[in-house]
Amino acid sequence: MTEYDAVLFDSDGVLVEPPARETQLEATRAAFREVGVDDPERRHLLDVASGVTVDGLHEICAAYDLDAETFWDARERHDERSQFEAFRANARRRYDDVTAVAELPVKRGVVSNNHHSTIEFKLDFFDLRPLFDTFYGREMTIESLSLKKPNTHYIERAIADLNAESVLYVGDSESDVVAAHGAELDSVFLRRSHRRDVDLSVAPTFEVDSLHDVAALVK
Repeated sequence: MTEYDAVLFDSDGVLVEPPARETQLEATRAAFREVGVDDPERRHLLDVASGVTVDGLHEICAAYDLDAETFWDARERHDERSQFEAFRANARRRYDDVTAVAELPVKRGVVSNNHHSTIEFKLDFFDLRPLFDTFYGREMTIESLSLKKPNTHYIERAIADLNAESVLYVGDSESDVVAAHGAELDSVFLRRSHRRDVDLSVAPTFEVDSLHDVAALVK
């Protein structure tokens, strides 16, 4: 078995519960309302809330004659606020098996497609910051959308911070596995309850049910 000198983790669905779809949609509705669009098409709400691309965002904004930067600023602020509120209301929790991260005898980091500010909030809110040597989310800009996983940009930055050579990446989505492959890393697909029925078109190096299983792999 490969010996690893660092482990990187996704955040939502791995360390903490993922955001509720309706919460994401309501944050997007609020952003549209802020810029004067009271009744956006549902397909546009879904696209913005579920991982819009740079080109897709510009197309949606053009449909309503919106300035893309202005709309995206509103969307990011409302989305960030909705996540903070969910954590504070105990509507989103950290997973119990996160305690296994402390058992890892190697350096650790977090790389997420969520906002960097939101990752920072989670780590502090749940007292997880001491477990990690570095962490990256994306900036709250349109440009950052092109740097999200499966792009390896933030993964490579984390690896550089850790000065690591053999790294394992743990995620709960196909884009996590693809990003790990792109960065030439071994990958773990964490099949939590919300991922029970997901079929992957790419094969992870490992598939597990718990972060305790990840600790066992690294040990």
